[in-house]
Amino acid sequence: MTGFTPTVPARVLPSVTVRDLPEPPRSTWRVIGPGLVGAGVGLASGEFILWPYIASQVGLVFVWGAAVGIVTQWFLNMEIERYTLATGETALTGFSRMWKHWGLVFVLMTLASNLWPGWVTTSATMVTYLTGSGAGSVRWIAAGMLLVIALGLTLAPVIYTALERVIFVKIALVATLAVVAILFAINAESWVELGKGLTVGARFPAGELGIAVIMGAVAYAGAGGGQNLCQSNWIRDKGFGMGSYVPRLVSPVTGQEEAAASTGFQFAPTADNLARWRRWWRFANAEQGATFALVSFLTIGLMSMLAYSTVFGRPEVAGRNDIGFLKVEGEVLRGMVGPWFGVLFWLVGALALFASAMGIVDYTSRLASDTIKTVYLRDRSVSVNRVYFLTVWAMTLAGIAILLLGFDQPLILLVFSACFAAVMMFVYSILLIVLNRRALPDAIKVRSYRLGALVWSVAFFGTLTVLVVVQQVQKMIG
Repeated sequence: MTGFTPTVPARVLPSVTVRDLPEPPRSTWRVIGPGLVGAGVGLASGEFILWPYIASQVGLVFVWGAAVGIVTQWFLNMEIERYTLATGETALTGFSRMWKHWGLVFVLMTLASNLWPGWVTTSATMVTYLTGSGAGSVRWIAAGMLLVIALGLTLAPVIYTALERVIFVKIALVATLAVVAILFAINAESWVELGKGLTVGARFPAGELGIAVIMGAVAYAGAGGGQNLCQSNWIRDKGFGMGSYVPRLVSPVTGQEEAAASTGFQFAPTADNLARWRRWWRFANAEQGATFALVSFLTIGLMSMLAYSTVFGRPEVAGRNDIGFLKVEGEVLRGMVGPWFGVLFWLVGALALFASAMGIVDYTSRLASDTIKTVYLRDRSVSVNRVYFLTVWAMTLAGIAILLLGFDQPLILLVFSACFAAVMMFVYSILLIVLNRRALPDAIKVRSYRLGALVWSVAFFGTLTVLVVVQQVQKMIG
């Protein structure tokens, strides 16, 4: 189809370049990874803290909420990936094409959510359970972890490859813990209650837990907030679709930087290109479903059942609003199975949450560097790799400063962050409808039940946002 005119808006940013869509790889195993990275980074606040916390307080009556959150996020992730597969640009760049500052709005919201280092403080707290050191050492351990994360992300030659390896190791550790838990710790009653929580025993326990905790748990079932948006960056670095034309993010210290266009590409909707698109789209959907969605739900279910089997109904856990239930859980496991299992639980938890903190710093810095370079520094000689380097270290130093000022209560920080995430998801669900309806050719634009899923996401996260605002206003006025 000669003379094809790109449909991607060019009012704010330069027009995209027309190129054919690359062939999908014959061996799809080599491009599996972004969904696992998304699930692996997400195996943190939701899977290890918020959902087990809910199970420790009210049992498994709300596990259905995790299923709703994960399915909703799977649809969101695929619409985020749709734009990047078709253009090689991130969803944030697409939003910025509609209004110059949309990308910056989401970057600032992501920063506001993730500057509070709740994940790394939780990892540090679990280290104190292992070592027996006092609570006063949490902030210093967490600060040291942040420095290690910054060094790891800014010295790795290819940053995505380093992150992917860390996340694969983390998933293997969590899988090991899950298998041992099934064999030795999860009781038969918890399996029955899990089934009830998905069917006849399901309910909405807002009265016992508060809307903010419920909202946070659903928002962080799987990923949440800016992490979903970073699926664009991860599939691009993995070479999905038109993203294969964009150089990968590398360290400006140890990597080899490549010249890169600040905007993307688009393929003409010819028969050959559309045939390749259908293969890419099928693969991307399957990769997200079999990795992100499945891994996320299995982990939430198993970790919630483990909490239910060990600490639900115990007086020392009932009514708590901190992560102390994890210490009690480890101690119960030591008595139930053996001292080694309590140590394994805390060790895997500490390592898994550390890996998640690394992923969170990475995706926040990716979103920021991509938006800053593409929209605001497009004509400057500074590379996106250098902007990423500066953002990682700025986040690290800000996180350390917050810790040293005394803000080190993990559960409060995580609920705060999760509420920001839900607000973000409400807004960008709306923008994804507009972007993937207006900026893409008719043959590949969002429609049918996938459009309905985005409308559901708008209504779902919009309702939760309004409920939290109303609850907080009621608290302020007594």
